Amino acid sequence: MTTHHYRAQPPEALLVRPLDDLTLLYHRPSGQTHMVVSPVPEILAALQQGAADAATLHARLSREFDLGDPAQAQAEIAAHLAEMAALGVVSRA
Repeated sequence: MTTHHYRAQPPEALLVRPLDDLTLLYHRPSGQTHMVVSPVPEILAALQQGAADAATLHARLSREFDLGDPAQAQAEIAAHLAEMAALGVVSRA
């Protein structure tokens, strides 16, 4: 299985605004606004510590959250990262 590393967009590229259970992400380069829910904002916050793969993000996130089975959680984090990269809110490192 290939491991991909991802990095957060520069802070000036993404405007993040919580709104009740949703988080609005305005991606300045594309001009698009995305409505997301947990765990996307948490993954973005964890990527502020530096580029990471799903295993590294799992380690970072598990300090604050009970993520359950590590293998399943890492697979779900990897899927979220791929979707976030398709939206342009993170990029592959």
